[in-house]
Amino acid sequence: MQSNSPNRIHLKFLEMRIYPCFVVFLVFLLLSSCAGTKFVPEGEYLLHKVDVENVQKGTYVNISNLKSLVKQQPNTRWFSRFKIPLHVYSLSGKDSVMWFNRFLRSMGEPPVVYDSLLAVRSAAILTEELRGEGYMNAKVGFQNTVNKKKINTRYTLQPGEPYYLREVKYLVLDTVIARLLNVDNPKTLGIKSGMKFNVKLLNDERQRITTILLNQGYYHFNKDYITFVADSIRGTNFIDLTLVLRKYKLRNEEEKSHPRYIINSVTYSSGDADSVLHLRSSVLQNNTFVTPGEYYSYRDLQRTYQRFGRLQSVKYTNISFREHPQSNLLDCQVQLSSYKNSSISFQPEGTNTAGDLGAAASLTYQNRNVFRGSEVFSIELRGAFEAIKGLEGYHNDNFEEYSVETKLMFPRFIAPFLSKGFVRRTNATSEMSLMYDLQNRPEYHRRVLSWAWRYRWNDANHHDQYQMDLLQLNYVFMPWISDRFRIDYLEDTSNRNAILRYNYEDLFIMKWGFGFAYNNGSYAIKTNVETAGNLLQLASGVLRFSKNELGQNKLFNIAYAQYVKGDVECTKNLLIDDNTTVVLHAAVGVAYPYGNSSILPFEKRYFSGGANSVRGWSVRSLGPGKFVGRDGSIDFINQTGDIKLDFNLELRSHLFWKLDGAVFVDAGNIWTIREYEDQPGGQFRFDEFLEQLAVGYGLGIRFNFDYFILRFDMGMKAVNPAYESPREHFPIAHPVMSRDFTFHFAVGMPF
Repeated sequence: MQSNSPNRIHLKFLEMRIYPCFVVFLVFLLLSSCAGTKFVPEGEYLLHKVDVENVQKGTYVNISNLKSLVKQQPNTRWFSRFKIPLHVYSLSGKDSVMWFNRFLRSMGEPPVVYDSLLAVRSAAILTEELRGEGYMNAKVGFQNTVNKKKINTRYTLQPGEPYYLREVKYLVLDTVIARLLNVDNPKTLGIKSGMKFNVKLLNDERQRITTILLNQGYYHFNKDYITFVADSIRGTNFIDLTLVLRKYKLRNEEEKSHPRYIINSVTYSSGDADSVLHLRSSVLQNNTFVTPGEYYSYRDLQRTYQRFGRLQSVKYTNISFREHPQSNLLDCQVQLSSYKNSSISFQPEGTNTAGDLGAAASLTYQNRNVFRGSEVFSIELRGAFEAIKGLEGYHNDNFEEYSVETKLMFPRFIAPFLSKGFVRRTNATSEMSLMYDLQNRPEYHRRVLSWAWRYRWNDANHHDQYQMDLLQLNYVFMPWISDRFRIDYLEDTSNRNAILRYNYEDLFIMKWGFGFAYNNGSYAIKTNVETAGNLLQLASGVLRFSKNELGQNKLFNIAYAQYVKGDVECTKNLLIDDNTTVVLHAAVGVAYPYGNSSILPFEKRYFSGGANSVRGWSVRSLGPGKFVGRDGSIDFINQTGDIKLDFNLELRSHLFWKLDGAVFVDAGNIWTIREYEDQPGGQFRFDEFLEQLAVGYGLGIRFNFDYFILRFDMGMKAVNPAYESPREHFPIAHPVMSRDFTFHFAVGMPF
């Protein structure tokens, strides 16, 4: 008790300092909000608010899209509400020479002064947009409301009745193209009678036809050859539409049929100084979709660019075509520039584990073209040291880690029984890895040997990605455990911690896994399933494996793990405005040990809390269920589980410069499938798990440097399922900074 009192006094002091600072911040916002018009010239107005409203009932138009067309928008609002950049700018003085005033202005945003000419222009743009959507008689007006030096502008929409297509004709003057497009069959056409007239629809049809023809040999075709003739029917809201596709014409020449080109030859050259191609001819051909004897195809051209672009040894690709005179033949020239094959990199880093400072460094050798097929071979040597302090009862040893990892990656499928069409259609990599890791701690020594063979692939035309771990082997060996650790935790008769003992025994894992991911920018789905030990369990009956004292089958005198594990993760982005987004996230994971295992391996168990989970708790400090940790030295083992739920809601907003902000609410927990004596209250029960969901909330600051994001999240507990008093159950009503506040630093977004 006495040893902790200085920390408590210090935390109380921090609370006394934090709350007044928070009040001062609120007063600052209030005062600055009154100064928003400080730099608005006399006789002019600050554009405070812009609204777009459809005053015609029964007609739907997309207000959010139309509002984005308004030429003059109010000052930026944080989280769609607070004009903090304007208020920061307004805090500066009139003297623009003073450095402090310049600093405030660079951090803030000048007031948007209302411009009547831009308002008139915006009304005209909105009118034109509505007419382009088929509302040919649309009218748009605007009204201004003035309050002191602020002005609100309200644009009113009167779309009128939409116009529809009555008769649609395709007039294709090139007979070959007419047959190719099958214009006599209405089912093959993009525009049909009865559709609402829409300029975007017409442009989409022009692009559709252009794409078809570019992929069918029409090398010189462009959408300017396609025009539309529209005639409105007087007294009605119908339009007769004719699509006209004109013949080919060059300058003063007569019109003729559009030329259709065939690929004559494909040749390769080097763009490097040595003029030597560093790739095998079979690799060049397998990644080239432009094929001699076939019609020119823009799609095949882009696929060729994409394929060469993903080869690690290729720096850039340039593809050009040369026309044969007096013929419709094209010669294709593929020029490739390559990186240097070999490179060596050195990466130092600092570490901090629970206050124990350390350093690590890695040395990596990489060859990008080891077999002249853009295969990547790498070897990484890594060493780490950490000074461990405060570990009572152990020799003054520190943590040391040394590892070597080698990888060989092929930019294609290395597998039998796959069709050539499938292999060419998919972007795939095959990877083999081998790693040996040596860890020495004061409590124990651990050795880990891993080998894996996996595939990753995706279809170039879709948003989905796949991964298959065809086979992964992990061998964990504990050559030494200190007597103190063994006596206190592993052999003490009063200690029944089966989970702890299991994770300090030799272990062998042989697993298979499959993952799927989909991301279209609006929502994302990730799923993964893996299973281990099933093949070994089948083999045990035939090969008669020996058993240990617990009845587990052993391979090489080691009990192997057997389990199945599945995870599903969903993320949805909702755009509020140009600066603000709401992100919804949910994740569910279940792992079940069976057969040769009654406990999951530690690396496969779930934990909760931390920068990517429920941020009111530090990492590995929440759950399982309502379990209350009491032994800090082994709670990192006890606070793990077989089931995990995470639900997150985050409001993200761009602030200024590279700075983004976030407000978040998190909920979740972990549970065990079986009941363990050392995790009381941790078992999952359908009638109790909702009451055991932990809830946290907080604020986040993110530095977005495009190529990476630094994230600082400050979380507070709101509902704590692991409580000993009613006040601890609902920290949101009884907050204590020293108990409920958690700070997180991370790289990248949480989801």
